[in-house]
Amino acid sequence: MMKKHWLRWAIVVPVLIILIFITLGPRLLIGKPNVDAEAAVLMDMHTGELLMDVNGDTPMPSANMSKLMTELLVLEDIRAGRLGWNDEVRISRYASTVGGVNLSLRYGERMTVSELFQSMVVYSANDAAVALAERSAGNESAFVKRMNGKAAQIGLSSDSRFSNASGAGQSELGPNHPEDIRGETKMTASDTAKLASYLITSHPEILRTSSRTQMELKDKGIYISNTNWMLPSLAGPYSYAGTDGLKAGYTSDAGYCFTGTAEQHGRRLVAVVLGAPSKEERFEQTRRLFDYGFALSTSFPVRLQNLVKLAPH
Repeated sequence: MMKKHWLRWAIVVPVLIILIFITLGPRLLIGKPNVDAEAAVLMDMHTGELLMDVNGDTPMPSANMSKLMTELLVLEDIRAGRLGWNDEVRISRYASTVGGVNLSLRYGERMTVSELFQSMVVYSANDAAVALAERSAGNESAFVKRMNGKAAQIGLSSDSRFSNASGAGQSELGPNHPEDIRGETKMTASDTAKLASYLITSHPEILRTSSRTQMELKDKGIYISNTNWMLPSLAGPYSYAGTDGLKAGYTSDAGYCFTGTAEQHGRRLVAVVLGAPSKEERFEQTRRLFDYGFALSTSFPVRLQNLVKLAPH
């Protein structure tokens, strides 16, 4: 009788442990990763929940992350018919002198809105961003005011403030900054995640562009490559399954920054890393965030399926 009793418990207890692992395993067993960056957040786009938050409400220089707002406003102009993809943009003297990462656009040359937009999204070209801002609003100053107005409209905090269309720091811009607007662009990591989520939700087509590994500038006879090393199509050491955006950047003030998004098993996450110590580390830190987030958000059926795959045959 005693043997039957112990045999019953020997069967029941492991089954209970397995059921607990399947149902609650990630929450109970997966610890939050350490993040080597000035700030970082991880957002579940479906719920808006921040699964990780390290200094997420601290405003700091964010490099090219502010281009997400420039991209949003250009896409709004396209949708409203105020801009067309084939519209030609004449490059101003001002746009041709913007420093930092750029296409070396020449004063007076012409490029289409489509070429400039793709260059801004794929390569994070500062001069392309300024040229689009001028085409959209007449001048960069007016465009920046629109950026800040949109930030308030979509619920970003007052701690995030845009001072130019490119996200370039003062050391890169020199005298080339919008008239009547001073100071650095600063964003919080949580606001950056919220902006990225809004951009993807409102204009999912952005992911078709941000996931391109490279693009050709036919008139210049050159190809430019995507600065997002996590794209699976690059097949590099930092490639991550399901990644299709969004923005990598660097300035001397901001350090190495990245806003990434990936989708697995129908769940989309947005990770923001600001002030990482190196270009490689911003992607490594994002990988850790994605691993953690997808482990937490994996559904019961998928966890059960994974468990079955691991079971001995």
